Amino acid sequence: MYKTILIADDHFVVRVGIAMILKEKYKDIKIIYAENYYEVSEQLNQKKIELLILDINMPGSIGKDNVKEIKSIQPEIKVLIFTTNNEAVASQYIKEGADGYLNKLSDEKMILKAVESIYENGHYYSSELVQQLVNNSIKKPISEILSERELQVFKLLAQGNGNLEIANILGVKESTAGTYKKRIYEKLEINNLITLHKIYLESFL
Repeated sequence: MYKTILIADDHFVVRVGIAMILKEKYKDIKIIYAENYYEVSEQLNQKKIELLILDINMPGSIGKDNVKEIKSIQPEIKVLIFTTNNEAVASQYIKEGADGYLNKLSDEKMILKAVESIYENGHYYSSELVQQLVNNSIKKPISEILSERELQVFKLLAQGNGNLEIANILGVKESTAGTYKKRIYEKLEINNLITLHKIYLESFL
């Protein structure tokens, strides 16, 4: 489990409530707090934090640009967006690099599920959020968005192949396969394989 979790929310009850839930489940974690975004930045610059549970509407917030700034300070940190905003808003933060989204109305079971998923899989996306990401990404047929070669790479990625496997299959350099993957992510406005696979299923199956 993560050694240090930062709970960033401007409501005392929310901070304490989440901490109690997590401490009851995990005995070996250290939880620290921030009640505004300035304190988030201060904490990030002072100590290594494995997981940040972030209220996106807290004082000092700069919107979705928060995520880029946070990741620039600690690239390996996992960011779980915790907000009353819906999936349409959350998807914007996911595209900027956030690793998960949880609505503040979630119960104890969902909070633990989200944290466990990020710990085990590196992300937590509800089915509603995945659908929102798909809806945002696909505005016209994928064959009109990607080139023929990009479409080949897209299908290979969706089938579970990594850059090295794709390079061997297509007879190109591994770095070239990586470049195609980057272009595909940019064109589809996604940043993870979960959404890519969902798009594949919607488009071809």
